[in-house]
Amino acid sequence: MDLATTFCPRLACPARGQTGQGNIGIHSRKDKRFLCTACHKTFSATKGTAFYRLRTAAETVTLVVTLLAHGCPPQAIVVALGFDERTVASWMARGGVQGQAVQEHLVEQPRDLGQVQADEIRVKKQGGIVWMALAMRISTRLWLAGEGSEHRDMPLIRRLIERVRRCAAPRPLLVCTDGLCSSIRAIRETFRAPVPTGKGGRPRRRPWRHVLIAQVVKRYERRRVVETERRIVDGTPARVETLRRRSQGGGVINTAYIERLNATFRARLASLTRRGRALARRTLTLQDGMYLSGTVYNFCTPHESLCVAGGKQTPAMAAGITDHCWTVRELLSFPVPPPRWTPPKQRGRPSHALKRLIARWCGDHG
Repeated sequence: MDLATTFCPRLACPARGQTGQGNIGIHSRKDKRFLCTACHKTFSATKGTAFYRLRTAAETVTLVVTLLAHGCPPQAIVVALGFDERTVASWMARGGVQGQAVQEHLVEQPRDLGQVQADEIRVKKQGGIVWMALAMRISTRLWLAGEGSEHRDMPLIRRLIERVRRCAAPRPLLVCTDGLCSSIRAIRETFRAPVPTGKGGRPRRRPWRHVLIAQVVKRYERRRVVETERRIVDGTPARVETLRRRSQGGGVINTAYIERLNATFRARLASLTRRGRALARRTLTLQDGMYLSGTVYNFCTPHESLCVAGGKQTPAMAAGITDHCWTVRELLSFPVPPPRWTPPKQRGRPSHALKRLIARWCGDHG
């Protein structure tokens, strides 16, 4: 029970999410409970993880989630281990929620991306079709974001590009997509920043500098690619070639990397398999499986193309997010801190008690 890395997870606590402030004590070693002196409440060591309030051993849950993250059918787990199908589904949902929290906390941080590729997958669902849009950073093979929708339209692409924007620092960026027209408009409208004027009202938004867009348009005949056209939509050919070489080395403008990532997701999610019988029942289930498989790919799976002197790296290691290859249990038990406390908005002068809370917990703490 490490007090230095433990934080209060209660949203009503002014010290929530902050470590090393001396407000955390041990309430019970036997039950693994901590005490926060700021809100005078106790909380479990597993609060905010996938193991919170689970009666099954963590080793068993980790084993089942690992099998699910690598494409094992839930029916096989039910037959082999004797668990109820609803139990296995709930553990997969827990893994997906935990994976989404880890992804948003660690991956969706501004960094120099270089080149990003985006693509969509057509998924069969009971009673219809669902589209899954994915994006990845090419230089580190890092999966950046994913979104699902029943329609392959502008709202889907806009939500995906907005997540990519959270991962991007204002540096030169090359975005490669397929021939979907809405991708160009979504990229142009999302990568903009407000211009401060010092006046009231909504400020004017200015596009980011050096955001380049390229498209790879494929023409099919009888389900085979017969022609590939590469277009530079925004930017000069020299600038596009510089960013492309810096991120992927040799080759040409392509979407091969994101298509290879699509194949990884198809291998690990049964509902994405072509001409298969495992149909997704709900879009939420598909989203949980996407985040579970994606975070296991980012943090727990060494990549063949990311070899260094010390051995293979995971995409998260290559991106500098972590310094070692995580286990699936480490991923499921990673505590994601809640957002920092902000003082409540109220009319009139704040009370002395509120002023003390602001001075104590709204400073530049770690």
